[in-house]
Amino acid sequence: MMQTLEDMKTSIHSSTNLTPAIIEKGWNPKLAQDSLRKDLVEIDPTASNFKGILAKAMKHALQCMEESFAYFEDKWDKSHATSNFKVRDLLLVSTTNFNNIKGCKNPKDSFSGPFVIKALNGENAVEV
Repeated sequence: MMQTLEDMKTSIHSSTNLTPAIIEKGWNPKLAQDSLRKDLVEIDPTASNFKGILAKAMKHALQCMEESFAYFEDKWDKSHATSNFKVRDLLLVSTTNFNNIKGCKNPKDSFSGPFVIKALNGENAVEV
């Protein structure tokens, strides 16, 4: 069936003397590569030009990544607040991500605790 559709699109019509593909797209997909419309496709098969295109694309990608890293680092620095917890402080724990609590969930409290901090594990992690 697909072959029949391709044959219909690439066969010359008697009234227009053109194929439906040429009328729709401006080129015939069954034609050889060198007969494509030159204003639509620029083909340069030299390896040196291909290497230059890849180098330019890599340079642009690295520049975009550096800009993205700088943007998100600045955004993180503006929104991030360091904690000043100490051992033996009292701490409330948020229960919004506790999915394993049994029973009725409607009267569930937003925070649980207070818990005593036993040890500090880095800047933001504590052991209760």
